Amino acid sequence: MDSIPELMESSNSEHTSMSTDTNTNNNNNNSAVLVGSSSSSPVSAPSSSRYENQKRRDWNTFGQYLKNHRPPLSLSRCSGAHVLEFLRYLDQFGKTKVHTPICPFFGHPNPPAPCPCPLRQAWGSLDALIGRLRAAFEENGGKPEANPFGARAVRLYLREVRDLQSKARGISYEKKKRKRPQQQLTPQVPPLLPPPGHATHHQ
Repeated sequence: MDSIPELMESSNSEHTSMSTDTNTNNNNNNSAVLVGSSSSSPVSAPSSSRYENQKRRDWNTFGQYLKNHRPPLSLSRCSGAHVLEFLRYLDQFGKTKVHTPICPFFGHPNPPAPCPCPLRQAWGSLDALIGRLRAAFEENGGKPEANPFGARAVRLYLREVRDLQSKARGISYEKKKRKRPQQQLTPQVPPLLPPPGHATHHQ
């Protein structure tokens, strides 16, 4: 099985986080395996194949994380708490600058200068990762009701990360709600002229 750093490097060549800071884009080669999909992938490869390949790499990486866990952890005993440990572990490979409240650039979407704030995994990357791992768990024989990636604690953690990064980076992660097509009601306007075939009678 490939090592986690190798998987992360291969993923970095195919994926780019949608919220990566511009001042760290070209300087960090240790990006995580779990970053959002990118349009830089070869056009010849179907998007479904890229998704399946990324999902397989993510699943293998998580399996290796469980194997390297101390003490080693089996998938059947994995819980939402272990998933949270995994997500926090991945932060060391993040490339997204998350400003602290005491940083002068807190809430600034385009900082004019560098700062010592930590780099983290972007919320969008983690959210996409959990979606892939959740699907992989069930594809590998896991029961939906026992899926640790769908645990309430994981959902709350992702929501917390989203809100924190939204405030720290001065950007909004709110999805635009799709507007339902409104039914066009035909106004009930009486005709100005009588229907064809009906003569108007004058008294």
